Amino acid sequence: MRIAIVGDGKMGRAVAALATARGHTVHCIIGAAENAGAEALTPERLQGAHVVVEFTRPEAVVANLERLTDAGMPTVTGTTGWGGELPRIASLVERRGGALLHSANFSVGVHLFLRVAEKLARELAGRPEFEGYLVEEHHAAKLDAPSGTALALQARLKAADPERPYPVTSVRAGAIPGTHTLSYDGPFETVTLSHVARSREGFAAGALSAAEWLPGHPGVHTFEKMLFGDSR
Repeated sequence: MRIAIVGDGKMGRAVAALATARGHTVHCIIGAAENAGAEALTPERLQGAHVVVEFTRPEAVVANLERLTDAGMPTVTGTTGWGGELPRIASLVERRGGALLHSANFSVGVHLFLRVAEKLARELAGRPEFEGYLVEEHHAAKLDAPSGTALALQARLKAADPERPYPVTSVRAGAIPGTHTLSYDGPFETVTLSHVARSREGFAAGALSAAEWLPGHPGVHTFEKMLFGDSR
């Protein structure tokens, strides 16, 4: 498979390295310096690629997805911080007959964590002696806070247990790949559920698996839908 990568940051480079190790061809890597306003995403530059993996920045992703959809490229994006534009981009993808897979997190473990957390929230609903809250930690260069994963987790918890607000505390420091912790603190005990990423390679592996799956699956998808086959 020939994979075009948009974004030459740490995640883009990790996906490129893993793709090569798996026997794929990296068609091109398009960095921010040449892609202002998505101007580098031309049909000529993308010709011959089977799929695009996009990891850029919140201010760049929407224009990138518009250009990639117009170019007919199945696209996997892990960029966060643009959820308000998702309905419009999804409508564009559907109208064009394109394929888009988006996720705030490409870790298989995180998606298992989300499902277990939702079940835990249902079990603790109606027990006001426990106060629920979230803490998410990421590297200092991560721009959005709370993280997309934390917001997705918070939404699921509130849906399962509407009486709790589940406030989020964000930490941006050092080189932390990503840690998400759900805690319920009671007067005599604390219940804690955590997911700790040890490196970016886990996220790169998930994104690459999504890129391998997406061609031939038109429409708008999530990583969770790909993993578990449901509509989340």
